[in-house]
Amino acid sequence: MQNSANTIKLGLGLYRHMLTPQNFAFARQCGCTHLVVHLANYYKQQIVAATNQHSNYGTALKNDPIWEKDNLLALQKMAREYGLEIYAIENFSPADWYDVLLDGPKRAQQMEYLKQIIRNTGAAGIPAFGYNFSFAGVWGHSKKQAARGGAKSTCFNAAEIDTSAPIPAGQIWNMTYDDTLTGWQPLITKAELWNRLERFLQEMLPVAEQAGVELALHPDDPPMETLRQTPRLVYQPGYYQKVIDLVKSPANKLDFCMGSIQEMAEGDIYSAIEQYAKQQKISYVHFRNVRGKVPHYDEVFVDEGDIDMLRALALLQKHGFNGVIVPDHTPEPDCDAPWHAGMAFALGYMQAALQMLQKGLGSSLL
Repeated sequence: MQNSANTIKLGLGLYRHMLTPQNFAFARQCGCTHLVVHLANYYKQQIVAATNQHSNYGTALKNDPIWEKDNLLALQKMAREYGLEIYAIENFSPADWYDVLLDGPKRAQQMEYLKQIIRNTGAAGIPAFGYNFSFAGVWGHSKKQAARGGAKSTCFNAAEIDTSAPIPAGQIWNMTYDDTLTGWQPLITKAELWNRLERFLQEMLPVAEQAGVELALHPDDPPMETLRQTPRLVYQPGYYQKVIDLVKSPANKLDFCMGSIQEMAEGDIYSAIEQYAKQQKISYVHFRNVRGKVPHYDEVFVDEGDIDMLRALALLQKHGFNGVIVPDHTPEPDCDAPWHAGMAFALGYMQAALQMLQKGLGSSLL
């Protein structure tokens, strides 16, 4: 695949336990030139593990050395040895910014730590950092044989869980940061959550600009208006515009998750691409397909869902998007290496689609 400043780039998302020479080689062998890496420890073995009011993603690591500049430089160096560039890091560890979200007594201290992470990210030549400003985080999904041929996939059905279950004290973003606390997290209004995001951006974006790093906000997943008695920020596509307008900055961008946007009750993925790609506000793209909308949807193979993925890709090209697209997660076929098989299928589809665009066939897909 041609890789230039004006070309959409193929990437792969790797979680912390997947940052191995074998997976770097796998990414390059599948045609990837870039990576989006997750350094927080929320997924150990299963990607988007099933959670409910009785279970979460485990205990978050605090002040982990993995965020230090030398370690990020070493990770980028390792990627480059395989012909790859780390394009983005996705998500802070919940243990490092819970009081930023909660507006608690350690907020100032945690903000300084996050700013240093962004500086370290820039120093390592990583141009984007994804984040999700949410109390409940990614929560309430299940694993079912919902994709073609009975492949296991990530699903959400609000009727099967208690979506109003409160968040226990000591937990944020579906992880535990303090297991000694009792009771529940305090309630908050939507206006107050937006105020906290605005304050966060006002403080972080100047640091990000100076570091050469884009802050890319992921939409809510699942995109419910409220979840676990807490408000959500970007549960409809139009709220992305509010984020962009909240604090004007070239570093204020979007982690454009196509699956999450399509799942939204008012989600029109094609209009959303037109709106935000036209403004050059998409940092990178989660390129995955789904079937259905909240309160019930299933993630499916890239070629079988409700989104015309070729049309979506052509729209991105039409508006000059030249960032990275990654299959953030996929259904898992029945085989000895289900994650690798699912990703290889998705990447092959994406590689072929990108070659169509490079041959000038994009306009025929619109």
